[in-house]
Amino acid sequence: MAACSVEELLAKAEQEEAEKLKTISVQKELDLDFDVGNLLACDKNRIESRDFKEQKKEDFLRALARDNTQLLINEIWKLPTERVEEAIVAKLPEPATRLPREKPPPKPKPPTKWEQFAKLKGIQKKKKTNMVWDETRVAKNEFNRLKNIARAQKIKTPGVGLLPRTKQSKDELSRAVSVAKTSTASAGRFQDRLPKEKPPKNAGKRRKFEPLIGDFSSEKQKQLELLKVMDSKRPKLDITKAVNKQMREEDREEAASKRKGRKGGAAGRPKGKGGKGKGGRAGGGKAGGGGKRRGKPGKR
Repeated sequence: MAACSVEELLAKAEQEEAEKLKTISVQKELDLDFDVGNLLACDKNRIESRDFKEQKKEDFLRALARDNTQLLINEIWKLPTERVEEAIVAKLPEPATRLPREKPPPKPKPPTKWEQFAKLKGIQKKKKTNMVWDETRVAKNEFNRLKNIARAQKIKTPGVGLLPRTKQSKDELSRAVSVAKTSTASAGRFQDRLPKEKPPKNAGKRRKFEPLIGDFSSEKQKQLELLKVMDSKRPKLDITKAVNKQMREEDREEAASKRKGRKGGAAGRPKGKGGKGKGGRAGGGKAGGGGKRRGKPGKR
């Protein structure tokens, strides 16, 4: 009895498993029309009304959908496949059924003025060629960069052109070394020096900027002074400087007037000889007639 009961249980379990896992072969009176590109299958077989009435509506439709889906999957597995990231993928062909659009196709855009002009003149758009890495150009750009740094530091570069001269002096070599060391982003600040190497001459000073984070009192004072100067209608007057300037101008004017007076007095004095005095005229003075002038003869 125990053996029979075990066999019955196994048979029942196999039957239930078979119902769950149905066969992949499906028999149809008429073959389905497949459009594998759109994953579409059209079933033209007639539905028996008796079978539809005997079974439940949902069970009948579920069984019909399952059979048709199985046939579609069988058609997919007939296509060539490939493995992509541990998954088998089938290559679908071009779709054969034209599906309707949800919205009407967009209207073609009218050509722009440039497109009309290009079409009239026969101008065609050319595609830019892909750029190729050029080692010579890179070396030339690096050389120009070093020359710009040397020019900014007012240092003569050793040699002419891309190739240096065969014989170079000690000064030229030292300049070349200093230029090469200061060509880094830190301007040679973190470059190691030789044991007996001297510091470079005529090294430019780097500009110092105030820190962005820290004490803002000095920055606030500078901004307030700038606003005060901008708001004032008249420029700020330094009284001491203005008074000194005015005094210097007055001294210059006084000295200039004195020079002109001396020159004018010296020009008005005649240089006489003999009986001519400093301030008198020839034959003049108080002597001779008491200073009266004689009239012409015949007249009083």
